Amino acid sequence: MPKPYDTIIIGAGIAGCCSAYTLQQKGQKVLLLDRSGVAASGGSGAAGAFVSPKIGKGSALQTLTNEAFHFAKDFYLKYFPKYFNQTGVIRIPKDIEDAGKFSTYEAFNDSKYRWVNQEELKTFGIKNSEDSFMFEEAGVCDAPEMCAAILKQVPHAQYDVKSLSFEDGVWRVGEYRSKNIVLATGYQNDLFDMRYMGVKGTWGSRGDYSSALKLEVSMHKSISVSANINGIIKIGATHVKSKEPCMVCDGDPLKGLFESASQMVDTSDFMLKETFCGMRSGSKDYFPLVGSVIDVPFMLENYPAITRGAKPTLGTIDKLFICNGLGGRGFVFAPLMAELLAECIVDGKEMDSRVNPDRLFLKWCRKSEELADLR
Repeated sequence: MPKPYDTIIIGAGIAGCCSAYTLQQKGQKVLLLDRSGVAASGGSGAAGAFVSPKIGKGSALQTLTNEAFHFAKDFYLKYFPKYFNQTGVIRIPKDIEDAGKFSTYEAFNDSKYRWVNQEELKTFGIKNSEDSFMFEEAGVCDAPEMCAAILKQVPHAQYDVKSLSFEDGVWRVGEYRSKNIVLATGYQNDLFDMRYMGVKGTWGSRGDYSSALKLEVSMHKSISVSANINGIIKIGATHVKSKEPCMVCDGDPLKGLFESASQMVDTSDFMLKETFCGMRSGSKDYFPLVGSVIDVPFMLENYPAITRGAKPTLGTIDKLFICNGLGGRGFVFAPLMAELLAECIVDGKEMDSRVNPDRLFLKWCRKSEELADLR
């Protein structure tokens, strides 16, 4: 038998691609598996892939998101600049009421920005807008092309993983073997019991339109409209919570998005070139899920009192990790989450508590209706 890989990553969305790339950069022998071979479907394939800061009043999620933004921006510019267009992103208030909140956000804008007034917005071709924030270092990734470019840098194979087994300290995935497994499977997580992570789906849609409109900056106002890049303008949004892997859209998933975009820019010559739809995966608290996976059956069987508030030492599944739940900001979070995961796997560094899935386990044990009979 050939030597096992150090780590097999399952799922070739942006989370899996960045995890594989970063682990390889740290000297690991990696293999990336995906049932489609590349992010041709799902959340990453349909992403608008804006890489921009989060505005707000300094919440913990905003702080983490903006840390991830700066890391991602530098990562893409250094390693994959061809697929990251630093167009700048204008964050536009949703309405007059929302505009009144923007001045309160200034103290928490730790990313480089400037105000753009209504007159300047008109020079950009943006209409019906209030004074806005311009983040000039932000931009847009070419989503599937970025994943494909990263994929070319790491060993990969098309393989639909149905089950895994752990024998003699080695994970077996079909004909493949590895010391570690990383699950970057997005919305679908049925290989192990990970109910406590509460992964939920949010449907995302994107349309690529050919246009001659001179639009040199990207913008977000409830939905996202990209700059004109090589004759293509992208309109998209992560919206509609769903438990199903496909939303019913009556054959027109972009109708509402296009109507919203038409209120922002001149869409008169837009011609739809391609439609993308997919499910984003997010967590209960909107923070990413990165780290080890708890052995749920073992914990429930050996420590039944955890359903009534006991706090035993958590037992994890040996050499099993997850990088998931990046939500609608997958291309912002992925590079930093991959770095944190690689530091954990390769260097033995403790996982950042903000993203460690352990944070959700004990509360799930106490509150979940699924465990009501055990209390």
